[in-house]
Parts: sequence; structure tokens; C-alpha cells
Amino acid sequence: MADRSSGAHGELAGQTVVVVGGSAGIGLETARQVRAAGGDLVLAARNAERLRRAVDELHPLSTAVLDARDTAHLERFLGELPGRADHVLVTAGSPSYTPFGELDPADAARDFGERMAMLLAVARAAREKVRPGGTLVFIGGTGGRRPAPGMAVVGAVTAALPALTANLALEIAPVRVNLIAAGFVDTPLSAALLGDQLEARREELRNSLPIRRVVGPADVAALALHIMVNDALTGATYDIDGGQQLLAR
Repeated sequence: MADRSSGAHGELAGQTVVVVGGSAGIGLETARQVRAAGGDLVLAARNAERLRRAVDELHPLSTAVLDARDTAHLERFLGELPGRADHVLVTAGSPSYTPFGELDPADAARDFGERMAMLLAVARAAREKVRPGGTLVFIGGTGGRRPAPGMAVVGAVTAALPALTANLALEIAPVRVNLIAAGFVDTPLSAALLGDQLEARREELRNSLPIRRVVGPADVAALALHIMVNDALTGATYDIDGGQQLLAR
């Protein structure tokens, strides 16, 4: 299999990247590629054991165990970083696929509001802690663009994130703000959501996607690094789904 990492060793030399949600999946793979590109890391994650394993592998400058939904803790963590960061990647958060008949409006409001509040807290801290020309990279998705049962909250979040990204790019400039909208990515979160249906989903995608393979964390991480190093990019949403949106349902 071809190496789908950024391939440009040293392009982040002397730069510090903060990864919120950096102990698994896309966050962990991005952290690996940051180190391969010569960058330093600050890692934050909710799961202490997974974070310890990431520390043993990647030797970050510092770490924090935190739940990114606790916006006060998140903003305090970023505000207390020693010196400035160059980039912040936020992968924390997971979609809620609750059928409408089972949907509690209070839970829906919490899920939507927590996601927006988390990213707003990161942006507010970034005004002082991220260097001009550095970027915030948010991870979102594409799945909610097509209406379907159980997709009401996910669809609302999917629609809101590009608008939030574009507005923040103006509000906190010259810090850049960009969004990666991923389709299915073969991560531990996907495995947890699909359970024993995971392999069938992989096989379906291998046979149907135009790229004839499943998108993995390394693909998304490579895109994140490109956004970090290309300082002409801001306010945009970048889809990465292997052509999944091109397929008829």
C-alpha cells in the first residue's frame, strides 16, 4: 500500500501543533505525521490510558486529560499553554444518530450546542495563543448532507460547521480557520458505531467508491498537514470521502 502521509519531512520543523482528541483515530494519526514532519506536539484527550500510550510513542511537549465538551476547561487548557502554538487540530466529538421517534429535544440541543460551544471556545483562546498565519483545523463530516432517518441532529451540525468556519476565519484573522469534512473513515470510532457490521461496510466501500479503497486516518491526517503548511488556506471546507458523495443511494 502506498504511503499516504504528507511525505514532506521537516516542513513543520520548529512548529508546535496542539491536537485535541489526539489519542486515537484521526487525531493520533495526525500527531504521528506532525512528528514525522519535524513538529512538536501538545496532546489533549479524554481517555487517560490511550493518552499515556500516545505519549510513549510520540513524546509530546505536554499533555492534558480533558473532556473537550467542558468548554471552560478546554479554554483554560489552551490559554495556559506556554508560549504560542502554530496550529490546533480539534477532532473531539462524535455524531449522534438517534431516530426521530426516540429523540429527546433536550439531548439534541445539548449535542448540537456542545459541538458549537467547543469550537467557539477553541477559537476564542486561539486569538491569543495561535500565531498569525497558523490555523485551527476542525474535523467534521459529510454524512449529514443527505437527509435520512436518524440524521436530524447530524445534518444540522454538518450544515452549521462550514458557516461557523467561514465566519471565524474573518473574526480571528490573521489566524486561519479551516474545516475537514470526512466521509466514512476506518477508525476505532467507526468500529464502535458499526460493531459486527464493520467488515461488511468496508467491503461495500471497496467495491463502490471511485477510489476502490476505504479512506483511513492517514488520508485525513495528510490533508490536515497540508492545510497547516499552506498559509493561503482559510475559511474553507475540504471534503475527503473517496468520492462517496458522488454515488447514488
